[in-house]
Amino acid sequence: MDKLQEFTEFLKSVELGRYRKQYAHIKIVEMDLLLPKELCKKFNVGRMDIQAINLLYKVYWEDKNFISFDEFYEIYLKEKKELLEAFRKYVEMCSDCFYKGLKARTYRTWAGLITQIHAGYVAESTFGKGSVQMSRELDSMGADIRVNYKGHKLNYQVKKASFSGVMSRKPLPRKAIEGEPVDIYYEVPNSDIFDNPKTKKGEVRTGYKRFMDDKRTSRLPNGFIIFTKDAFLPKKNEIDSE
Repeated sequence: MDKLQEFTEFLKSVELGRYRKQYAHIKIVEMDLLLPKELCKKFNVGRMDIQAINLLYKVYWEDKNFISFDEFYEIYLKEKKELLEAFRKYVEMCSDCFYKGLKARTYRTWAGLITQIHAGYVAESTFGKGSVQMSRELDSMGADIRVNYKGHKLNYQVKKASFSGVMSRKPLPRKAIEGEPVDIYYEVPNSDIFDNPKTKKGEVRTGYKRFMDDKRTSRLPNGFIIFTKDAFLPKKNEIDSE
């Protein structure tokens, strides 16, 4: 089993419904998780070093270690223990409230980023081994997935599509980075659309049909929305035809 298949099977095993029920309503730690300058100086770290993003890329992309959220969170707590405690005291939150809120917030980051990392594995299976780079630094420059293929540098940015009436046309910020920007969109329909794909009149719901017709994404049985190779094949075919 290759790593893409292994990661896909891992995503299928996640009890997404249980996690959502457990953490969706907990929004205690909503402030920016940025260390103040005095703590950065004290610990000799960067402002974002308290966050879980670097560790997510390390575990699931660099180390290819597909562990559960709870296992990941324990590693994160252990690695960032001193910084987290310093930050908690700085914002003057009680320990119970802070860590309860932090776990819920970290879960939301985890759930979003592992699906993006999965897309990186899909891109690599499309363009070839060693063709993809992902990191927090690239992410901050607007390259969620950076592909180097036949001398072409493609900077994919993952965006959530909205069909609620008005869709923002404002592009997400990108810093200067070599290569061609490519946006790939995904839709996350309400779960009840999949539970009830037809109206009372027996007609297929518009959102369900739109999602099923879009072969760039697929929905796992537990609700995870993942990208397929069809999201990346257009650019590959374009380059191959040159």
